[in-house]
Amino acid sequence: MNAVFFGVFWLQAVTPVLGFPTGAPASVCESMKPQHSGVQPQPNQPPYIIETSNSTFQSGQPLTVIIKGPDYAGVLLEARSGSSTNALGSWGSPPAHTKHLGCSGNSHGAITHSNTNMKNNLTVYTWMPPETSDSIYFMATVAKGQTVYWLNVKSATLTRDGVVDTGSAADPKMASAPVLLLLTLLASTLFHC
Repeated sequence: MNAVFFGVFWLQAVTPVLGFPTGAPASVCESMKPQHSGVQPQPNQPPYIIETSNSTFQSGQPLTVIIKGPDYAGVLLEARSGSSTNALGSWGSPPAHTKHLGCSGNSHGAITHSNTNMKNNLTVYTWMPPETSDSIYFMATVAKGQTVYWLNVKSATLTRDGVVDTGSAADPKMASAPVLLLLTLLASTLFHC
């Protein structure tokens, strides 16, 4: 009886510590929320930022991504567009202590940790953009340890190189464009007579 009690106690004590030491499962690709038992994301601003090698991208031209901040043990990193939870593009060879994770039907759609060795500002991820004219951003879950993690760490938005933002009807600058055009034509006509 003591052996059974000890076995159950040991499993209860060890299982939460283990979490997912070899990386996030594909089942969390959309939510990006770790399945650590009873652990919630940190409510404060993350100490991490996602930096990219460029503010624009071109299909077929690799882009480097770095998570800046304190050393971290766990990561789930994806590229996304708009409000979609689908992973976009594909990741190049994963740096040390990380691996690919199949997300959105793409075996190279995300990057996650392969062990709990610490990653740092020198850990460089390489991303290959897909053929799209949509703006993209990088989204990450970054874990300092098994019980301390930040959800929804987001990069600045990147636009496709060469795509001009035409604005929208809701854009106040665009709403005044027809008026400016009309005034310009009127002034041109008046001064050329």
